[in-house]
Amino acid sequence: MIKGTTRRFQPTFWPTVFSIPVFLLALALGTWQLQRMEWKKEQIALRHERSAAEAVSFDEINLTSITTLAEEEFRHVWVEGEFLHDQELLLGARSLDRRLGVQVVTPFVLGNGKEILVNRGFVPSELKDAATRPAGQVEGIVRIEGLLRIPGWKGYDFVKPANDPVKNFWFYVDIPAMAQHAGLKNPVQDIYLDAGPAANPGDYPLGGQTRIELVNNHLEYVITWYAMALILAVIYFVFHYRPVGKPEDEV
Repeated sequence: MIKGTTRRFQPTFWPTVFSIPVFLLALALGTWQLQRMEWKKEQIALRHERSAAEAVSFDEINLTSITTLAEEEFRHVWVEGEFLHDQELLLGARSLDRRLGVQVVTPFVLGNGKEILVNRGFVPSELKDAATRPAGQVEGIVRIEGLLRIPGWKGYDFVKPANDPVKNFWFYVDIPAMAQHAGLKNPVQDIYLDAGPAANPGDYPLGGQTRIELVNNHLEYVITWYAMALILAVIYFVFHYRPVGKPEDEV
């Protein structure tokens, strides 16, 4: 009769050398994704809170006293002044409801003489020429509401496309370059405005294009990385839980 084989956990050198760094990396990535998930939740809540608040006058915001512009991004404000439609700028490679198009950025002259860029919203490709949507080129003094935004590229720098001022085609808001292209004399340099959803005459541009909701699928990544760490630990243990010596026979 054969007695049960005695087993013992006996780590070996090379599997241990390779397994420990991979295990720690998986744990680190899972923890990082967990932190990203919580940060994303905070950002979504912050955007909702600020955008849903009652609009305040842009004149009440002293940009020179702000420590970081992020303190004011997505703030709901109203401005009063006049559009400079002949200096319209186009943000390209945009889509809405599966329709390709652009977003229209128009300089807006405030009552104090400063000019702020206003992203008025989306127009389909066939209407990117301002002459095709004359009703939307509102004239005279108007009051509009919108959300303050920080300029700059929002994606990964290694895929950052180049703006083309010559063709008046912009992939992201670059206030100094846009202001120069439009010939502005006194532009607000550090922030611009996304117009709210209020309808424009002739329907276009379609305002309210600010992304308040953010994709938050980090929980999937958290589970994936932690599961990989757990699976690796189980495989490592099973592989090294080895028999010790020879089985003993009993007559």
